[in-house]
Amino acid sequence: MRRYTLAAFPLVAFLGIAGAVANTLYRESSEGYSPSAIPSVLVGRRHPALDLAPLAGLNVPGLYDRPLDGHVTVVNIFASWCVPCRLEHPALVELAKDPRIKLVGINYKDAPGKALAFLHENGNPFAAVGSDENGRSSIDWGVYGVPETFVVDRAGRIVLRHVGPIDEKSLTMNIRPALEEIIAAE
Repeated sequence: MRRYTLAAFPLVAFLGIAGAVANTLYRESSEGYSPSAIPSVLVGRRHPALDLAPLAGLNVPGLYDRPLDGHVTVVNIFASWCVPCRLEHPALVELAKDPRIKLVGINYKDAPGKALAFLHENGNPFAAVGSDENGRSSIDWGVYGVPETFVVDRAGRIVLRHVGPIDEKSLTMNIRPALEEIIAAE
């Protein structure tokens, strides 16, 4: 009898692992669960202080606290050297067309000339761009890498943090619902 129990162990282990994988895949497809989502302690709190000079050569202001207050704002941290940033850029251009929100950018650890060329080549969806050449301000936001995006309400509280490139799925399931909820609450 013991021999059959030992022989069944690999099958039971396989079924347990397969069940865990199936559960995760089901939760991802039906609930939007993401095991790679990184929680942020800043969600629900006022955004970190901003005092970033404008990107040289771009005719938009830099990023300061005052311009964010009173607006529903999407803050996108990007860099010209970031491949996923290039992939998400068309989604940002589309998002910027919504007159109810303000889209601003933080240029992370990037050469100003390269960032300027990136925005001229792909279009500038941002109402303001702050240059964070040393990355200090982005660290205050809890940024691990680029791209990262934050939705900020009119009171300056962070409502949502999205890690990674924005695509149609993240716009539909995360970002737009958060924006609509903020706008509807007014």
